[in-house]
Amino acid sequence: MTNDKRDTSHFNRRSLLGAALMGIAAAQFGGIGSAAAQAAKVGKQLPAIKRGTHTSFKPLKQINAGDLSVAYAEDGPANGPVVLLLHGWPYDIYSYVDVAPLLASAGYRVIIPYLRGYGGTRFLSDTTVRNGQPAALATDIVAFMDALRIEKAVVGGYDWGGRTADILAAIWPERVKALVAVSGYLIGSQEGNRMPLPPKAELEWWYQFYFTTERGRLGYDKYRHDFAKLIWKLASPKWNFDDATYDRSAKAFENPDHVAITIHNYRWRLELAQGEAKYDELEKRLAQGPVISVPTITMEGDANGAPHPDPKAYAKKFSGKYEHHTVNGGIGHNLPQEAPREFAQAIIDADAMAR
Repeated sequence: MTNDKRDTSHFNRRSLLGAALMGIAAAQFGGIGSAAAQAAKVGKQLPAIKRGTHTSFKPLKQINAGDLSVAYAEDGPANGPVVLLLHGWPYDIYSYVDVAPLLASAGYRVIIPYLRGYGGTRFLSDTTVRNGQPAALATDIVAFMDALRIEKAVVGGYDWGGRTADILAAIWPERVKALVAVSGYLIGSQEGNRMPLPPKAELEWWYQFYFTTERGRLGYDKYRHDFAKLIWKLASPKWNFDDATYDRSAKAFENPDHVAITIHNYRWRLELAQGEAKYDELEKRLAQGPVISVPTITMEGDANGAPHPDPKAYAKKFSGKYEHHTVNGGIGHNLPQEAPREFAQAIIDADAMAR
């Protein structure tokens, strides 16, 4: 693959310019100077790695948790501090195939579950609603942590996984030691989604509108391999991934519930599909836009082709120690897979911020 040169200057900025740059960051984001000034701790520096260096995980594990039997990858020492990594749509655990060994080598126990509707994760009952609403995904992860007897973890994610990580940090801060969230604050609500966007912004959500139709459901079911590959290309226009890289992840979309979960998620956002009553109270809390207080690093690639918010728009949603990292060099939406060293370093640095 090409395009492996990346700007990692955000690591050196903190060590070389120190407090002066913290002042610049405060001015840039507005009102977060005191939080940013506390975030000067830097974790162990990781070695460089070329993306695509690793192509497999150790044998996957399986555990019953809540409504699911969850398939997950694990790496690192069993007694190490836990890092929980959450993937997005339409991606899978291979977004972290290079991240996991980096963190494992630094002494972390790295756990990467398949979300509901992906890979080897299955519903325990045929009668359970195939629900893709955000509250359901977040509740799955709490149940997963409970099943593994994980009291607290550093949590990282992007896309659906980033939103899920945000929800965990906002609603269950006692379970989240620190947070790394690609594209920042992604908690939303049905009410918030009623607001129309400018035409160009609406165009970026074409697939969401496609999924509201029966034609869209049938089309995604029939062409899910090619559909998801198109999303990859649009979301990461400068990432020249090869077929082998994509096909490793595409196997996860063969899950029998993948289409149902995907369609329900996007229809729910537009109030075209009902959620479950058991999540109503949680959704009410999320609709209020709760502030995240745990130590957080948000990240963005400089070539993210998917819809994403401006970092300055969400900085004030993080009330604790906080930093934002922009990763340059043509990095798109799937940041952990496209820039594994930078993402893994952010995990370590966020952990250091929590000490």
